[in-house]
Amino acid sequence: MLIRAGRVSVDGRRRGDPETPVRLAKDRIEVDGNLLQARNKLYLMLNKPRGVVTTASDEKGRQTVYALLPENCAWVAPVGRLDKASEGLLLLTNDSEWSARVQSPGTHLDKTYHVQIGVVANNALIGKLQRGFPVSDGEFLHVKHACALRTGEKNSWLVIGLEEGRNRHIRRMLKALDIEVLRLIRIAIGPLQLGQLAKGSVRPLTAQEKKMLDHAMRQGRTAD
Repeated sequence: MLIRAGRVSVDGRRRGDPETPVRLAKDRIEVDGNLLQARNKLYLMLNKPRGVVTTASDEKGRQTVYALLPENCAWVAPVGRLDKASEGLLLLTNDSEWSARVQSPGTHLDKTYHVQIGVVANNALIGKLQRGFPVSDGEFLHVKHACALRTGEKNSWLVIGLEEGRNRHIRRMLKALDIEVLRLIRIAIGPLQLGQLAKGSVRPLTAQEKKMLDHAMRQGRTAD
């Protein structure tokens, strides 16, 4: 271990005890005389295209979200996931604590989707989705809110909000009702909107967007 070997110094003094507390934001920490720099925290939003998988690598050789990031991008991890067939807003960060807060049910950050289905939506369908029902594996699922966005002769677009999204939550509910999902696009996480970000594009969150998300998470915890 580097510390026991005497290779680590804190504020110019060698430390041999791994239990010695340090203040990462204030103390000067060196290894073999080289200053450790604090890693810059990175918060990105990506408009994930359909057919791209949310993993670092894929055994089937499919394109992953990492292929869409700039070549010089620092390592980041997805905040949650979107399945291969789904599209839209995906956050990535190297701030694991922040990522856990975004995904925690306790922060009450709604995830909002536009979902195209292969039937004409009616009030009965909307009611079923909001009341909930057991799906094929017996798990009881419901959506927080749902409404028709627009309706054609043979299909419809729905707006669906989830407070706590389970694995393939919307798809499993609609499959249980024998309804085909034609497209599923996440358009918002809490107050953060996908907006006009082009498909396959990625950009950092603005300071205002990060602040807005953090505020929404604090408000959600306060509401418990």
